Amino acid sequence: MTPTEKIRTIFAQSLGIDPSRVHDDLRYNTIDEWDSVAHMSLIAALEEGFDIMLDTDEIINMSSLKAAYEILRAHGVAC
Repeated sequence: MTPTEKIRTIFAQSLGIDPSRVHDDLRYNTIDEWDSVAHMSLIAALEEGFDIMLDTDEIINMSSLKAAYEILRAHGVAC
């Protein structure tokens, strides 16, 4: 599984949505499933899945799938 596929899988599992709903334009609070509780679950899953620690600003700024890619790239994830 590529890092990009892993990220998309983590998004789908953390948000409890079908993988087909994970697309590049997915943004926080644009679907009912991505609320503040699901956001923290997503952060924890990404940190565990890629063995990284996100700081507060990164957690707040991870407001979309695209933002997640950018933040994870800054941590050395090749996505």
